[in-house]
Amino acid sequence: MTSTTHAFCTVERDGHLTIVTLNRPEVMNSLHAEADEELHRVWNDFADDPEQWVAIVTGAGDRAFCTGNDLKAHAQRGVRNFPPSGFAGLTTRFDLDKPVIAAVNGIAMGGGFEMALACDLVIAAENAFFALSEPRVGLAALAGGAQYLPRAIGLPRAMGILLTGRRVPAKEAFELGFVTALAPAGEALSEARKWAAQMLECSPLSLRATKQVARKTMLGDDFEKKVLAAREFPAVRRLRTSEDFVEGPRAFAEKRKPEWKNR
Repeated sequence: MTSTTHAFCTVERDGHLTIVTLNRPEVMNSLHAEADEELHRVWNDFADDPEQWVAIVTGAGDRAFCTGNDLKAHAQRGVRNFPPSGFAGLTTRFDLDKPVIAAVNGIAMGGGFEMALACDLVIAAENAFFALSEPRVGLAALAGGAQYLPRAIGLPRAMGILLTGRRVPAKEAFELGFVTALAPAGEALSEARKWAAQMLECSPLSLRATKQVARKTMLGDDFEKKVLAAREFPAVRRLRTSEDFVEGPRAFAEKRKPEWKNR
C-alpha cells in the first residue's frame, strides 16, 4: 500500500484499488481551479496505470463529500475555468472506462453532486444529502448535473431538484435511484471498499468492457457533445456574463442574501 499527499487531495493505492480523497475539509472539500487541475492529473495517472483497476473518490472529514465550487475563490476572481475533464477532473472525463465509486461521506452539493453522478456507483452515508444548489447562488449545474440527473431518475423528478436547489437526504436519493447503496454514518468508505472488493474479483478487462457498453448505450454517443454544447446555449451565455453570476458567489462569501438584478 502506498499513499501520496498532494496539495488538495491524497491518493492511496492498495493493490489494484486507488482511493482519491479530496482534502480541503476546512472549506468542506469545495474546489477551485487549482484543485481541479491537480485532480485532472491524478485521474490521468489512474487512467494510465495498468495496475490500477478500480477507484473510489471520497472527502476528508466527517461533514462533507464535496460542497462544489469554492465560491469565495469564485467571488475573488469573477471567473471559473475548468480542465477538459471538468469539475474535480472527473465530471466530463468521458473516456475513462475503469469503474469509479463515489463514497459520499457527507454533504454533496453543486459540483460535488455532479461528481457523484459522473461515477459508476454511489455509496452514501445515511447522514449525507445531495443538492444541485447552483441557482441559489446565481450559477447553474453545467458540469453534467442537468444531463446526468434526468437520465438517472426521469425529467419530472430531476427538475424538482434542479429548479429548487433543495436538499435530498440519502434515503430519498436511494429511493429515487441515483444512490446505489446506503451505509451507516461514518462508514461510506468502508462500504465502498466492499463493493470495490467484489469488482476486483472480476476480470478488469470485463469491467472496462461492461462499463463502456453500459454508459455508451444508456447515455448515447452524443451525450458528451450535449454536455459541452450546453455551455453555449443562449440562456447559459447570458447567465455567465451577467451581474447575477458575480453577485451570487459574492453574497455567499459576504454571508448575506443575494440581490438578484436579472441582468
